[in-house]
Parts: sequence; C-alpha cells; structure tokens
Amino acid sequence: MKRQNKSSVVEFILLGFSNFPELQEQLFGVFLIIYLVTLVGNAIIIVIICLEQSLHAPMYLFLKNLSVVDMSFSTVIMPQMLVVLSTEKTTITFSGCFVQMYFLLLFGGTECFLLGAMAYDRFAAICHPLKYPVIMNNSVFTKLVMFSWASGITMATVQTTWVFSFPFCGPSEINHLFCETPPVLELTCADTFLFEIYAFTGTILIIICPFLLILLSYIRILFAILKMPSTTGRQKAFSTCASHLTSVTLFYGTGSLTYLQPKSGYSPETKKLMSLSYSLLTPLLNPLIYTLRNTEMKRALMKFWRRKVDLHTF
Repeated sequence: MKRQNKSSVVEFILLGFSNFPELQEQLFGVFLIIYLVTLVGNAIIIVIICLEQSLHAPMYLFLKNLSVVDMSFSTVIMPQMLVVLSTEKTTITFSGCFVQMYFLLLFGGTECFLLGAMAYDRFAAICHPLKYPVIMNNSVFTKLVMFSWASGITMATVQTTWVFSFPFCGPSEINHLFCETPPVLELTCADTFLFEIYAFTGTILIIICPFLLILLSYIRILFAILKMPSTTGRQKAFSTCASHLTSVTLFYGTGSLTYLQPKSGYSPETKKLMSLSYSLLTPLLNPLIYTLRNTEMKRALMKFWRRKVDLHTF
C-alpha cells in the first residue's frame, strides 16, 4: 500500500510459509496431491449419486451437496495457496482478497449447517426408522439444504462487507496462506470491538450450535446402537460414528478456535496450521469417511467402475 489511506489499497502480499523457504517445494508437492485427490474424490461422489437412482435418497443427496461444498471450498483456497508456495511471496488484489474471503465464508458456513443437517438425518433414520419417511420427506430435505446455503450466503455477505469497510493503514503483508478474516483484520487501523463481538456471537451460532446438535444426535444414535442385538452390527456402527465424529470435530474444533477470537494471541504459524486443518484435511477426508464406510456407496462405486470397464472393453 503506497499511502496511509483506505482508497490507496490496491493489493496485499500473502506471505505463506516464507519463513521456511527450504520447505516450499515439498509443501507445494504435498498440497498439490491433496488438492487433486480432494477434487477427484468429491467429483466421483457427485457423479455416482447423480447417475445411480438408488442413491436418490436424502442421506446421499446431503452427501452430494457436501461434496459440492468441499470441492468449491478447496478450489477457493488451494490454487492461491499453491501460487504462494511456488513464489514465496505473492500479491493479491484488494478485490481478489474480498472475493476469496467471501466464498471461503460462504462455503465454510454452508458446510457447518450441512453437517448438522446430515447428523439429524442419521438420527432420524436410526432412532426413528418407521417414521423416517415422514420426518425426512422431500420438503424437509429441500428446506434444510436451502437453509444451509442461505445461511452461508448471509454470513459471507455480512462478514466480508464489514471487514472490508474498515480502513487499512498498512503494512500490506498478510501473514497467512489466503485471505481469511483473522489475519486480514490485523491489518486494519480502526476499532474492531463491535466486529469481534459479532464474530464471537456468530461463531457460537454458526459453529458451536450445529456442533452441539451433531453431538446430541450421535449420543442418541449411540444409545440406539447399544440396543442392537448383533455384535458385528454394533462394531460397524460404532466405527462409522467414530469416523464421522473425528471429521466433524476436526472441522468445527479448528474453525471455532480460528473465529471465536479473530485477534487471538496464537502465533501466525499456529493460525496457519489451524486453518489448514479445516480447509485442507476435512474436504480430503469427507469422501473417504462418508463413502468407504458406506455399503451402498461402495456397491454403487463398483457398479460404476464395472460399467466403465465394460464400455472400454466393448
């Protein structure tokens, strides 16, 4: 930034992991592989659910929406992150930073509510199997999905507009991998007390509340599992619930630590690692967790693969 004036802000510098130049190439390779695997894994889920008629049920349609969100979430972050790693220092325009933050919040907020809706869907299916078609009918499913997306859009619009309404007085260096709210907020030269109250309250509503809903749903599910007569069935259900909760805890835990206190005392490197946990690992793990532990999805995947092989052979 050339002058100490908000109107002069034309670009920021993303520092990334520039403090560790010897690791840049290795990190670039690792993150590129993770990004490609994330794209392929989620794309396969979307294609299979679209093509397989037997998977046109709320559980799998929620999963399709989650895969769309995860692919989009990764695409908002990863290309810019790879550029940062390959050039050590890179610039991003003021408007580019605004757009990246907006879509990061949109997809992150949408995922928070989608995961909560998916937990409620599993609770209804396992704890109330006879009433499930009524509890989770097409109308309820559509409303839950629309609410998730609308909540993400609303949060992104309010928060991004508010952050970029502050004056930026320099320096122009964002000590982060991408334009996330906390590191960008550190560059402002205005009183952000009201925004921090909003961020704290918003994080509780958008992250903590859905997370508590998920925990309560899984507690009820676990009680239902304990009543199962089959030991094998109980072990399988416990394994599936544990893997789901691991992914959910990783996403909500690191997300809440990042956004509950936007100007927290964590070191920049710690903040980067926390951001990578929910922006990198969750989109990568979700296809594995929600697909490989699901019999119907594995069956549909094998059917899709055989169809491809038969067409190729023919």
